[in-house]
Formats: sequence, structure tokens, C-alpha cells
Amino acid sequence: MIEKKYIIQGSPFVVPTTDGKIIKEHFGAATDGNSGISIAHMKAPGGWSEPFQTPEFDEYTFIIQGKKQFIIENETIVLEAGQSIKILKNTRVQYSNPFTEVCEYLAICMPAFSMDLVNRED
Repeated sequence: MIEKKYIIQGSPFVVPTTDGKIIKEHFGAATDGNSGISIAHMKAPGGWSEPFQTPEFDEYTFIIQGKKQFIIENETIVLEAGQSIKILKNTRVQYSNPFTEVCEYLAICMPAFSMDLVNRED
């Protein structure tokens, strides 16, 4: 039997949430056990926010639609569709969508996203 040199992901892991955010992990620890990288398609509703966190992974975000706000250390940044950002590990950050439109984006974490590595504040 010939081993395939690729994987097509048609059934991402849908992360359960309680804040209205839709998270579909295509590759990563929850989907295929890969701890080196995670790739997730996200939709954050208007008014959504997370607590501050200091992740132990680099996070790349690419905005597909809408806007997303980042508070990095003490600087507020807003990205719009077509823009991207890399936030280095061990950086204090808060992610939010204080706008009315849904924000759709891709998030890539290296190493893979893990609740053990995100270090969210209470």
C-alpha cells in the first residue's frame, strides 16, 4: 500500500465554547495530536472578548472578515480584513471584538494551542 504524502482535513475539531465564538481546529493537539502547530478557523461575534493571557507559543492571526482588537502589553491594535500579525510567545495579550460585525480569522500557534500553555488571567 502506498502511503499518502498529504492529509486533507474535512472534519475539524469544533472546540466547545460558552462565549459565542466558533473555533474549528483543523490541525493541532485536539484534532490530530500534533503538539508542534495548531491551525484554527475562528468566528468571534461582536462584543466578544477573552481575558488577558501570556501564551507560551507564538500566535499568528490573519483576518478574513471584520475587525479584531489586540491589547499587546499596553498597546491597542485593531486589524482589519487582509491584515495579519505575529505575537511572540510570553507576551501579555488580550483578544477581543468590540465591534458589531463578526470577525472571521485564522489563528496559527507554534507550538500548538493548549490550555496548559495559554496562561489566562482570572
